[in-house]
Amino acid sequence: MENQFNTPQQILKANLEAAEAKAQLPILKLLVLGLMAGAAIAFGGSSSNVAVHAVTNAGLAKFVAGAIFPVGLMLIVLVGGELFTGDCMMINGMLNKSYSVFVLIKTLCLVWISNFAGALLVVCLIHFCGQYDMSQGLLGAYTIKVALGKVNLSVGECISSGVLCNILVCTAVLMAGSARDVAGKIWAIFFPMLAFVLGGYEHCVANMYYIPAGIVAVRNPSYVERAMEIYGYTKDQLEALNVSNMIVHNLLPVTLGNIIGGMVFVALPLYYLHLKRMK
Repeated sequence: MENQFNTPQQILKANLEAAEAKAQLPILKLLVLGLMAGAAIAFGGSSSNVAVHAVTNAGLAKFVAGAIFPVGLMLIVLVGGELFTGDCMMINGMLNKSYSVFVLIKTLCLVWISNFAGALLVVCLIHFCGQYDMSQGLLGAYTIKVALGKVNLSVGECISSGVLCNILVCTAVLMAGSARDVAGKIWAIFFPMLAFVLGGYEHCVANMYYIPAGIVAVRNPSYVERAMEIYGYTKDQLEALNVSNMIVHNLLPVTLGNIIGGMVFVALPLYYLHLKRMK
């Protein structure tokens, strides 16, 4: 009977072939794919915020968010897109001498930037559609809370949480590659992504939605009033929610952690374990 899934060796071979093709993509196509992926992750983040903004039980809120957020990666895997965190596994193609370190860095930088642009596009559209007014502005206040929590993390927390996040995200991508049907891919993505959200780990592309959404929301006096009333924030605390803190205190260290998690803890062990069997 034929296997219903691909072996680790087959997954790695497919991953290497995909990375080589990705490295040869025209820049415009790569940017469009990055835009699509950034928007997809933003949809997962925004939808999970809507689902949990009025849930007071922390464990239940994380579970509900974790059950919804994976839709972002499902959209990318099944429809198409280039996600920075998954593309960290392109280091295997470089080690396999399919392309240079310069091509690897260029690809990752272009995907990071286009992921950010895609997420910002969704932030703008959601702002103008009035979604943050939900529950008399409670969703806007919750959006501020989520973003503020992220910019107040220490560098060490961002890096270590980013490592843990991308171990699970890259594993989800590889597990999806093991499945040969759509249902199998969906379930393969669902559980690692659920674990990532339940753990509260940091994903740089998801934060490209969460933090800008909070920066937009904090400029609305009614959302600020609700946030101060419900969560007890002061004006000084809310001033920490700005572009500089987003980049320096979150996105850069989280990106570093995601790179370490995807490259060092997932891609390199698989390369070591399985590449010789493929030769």
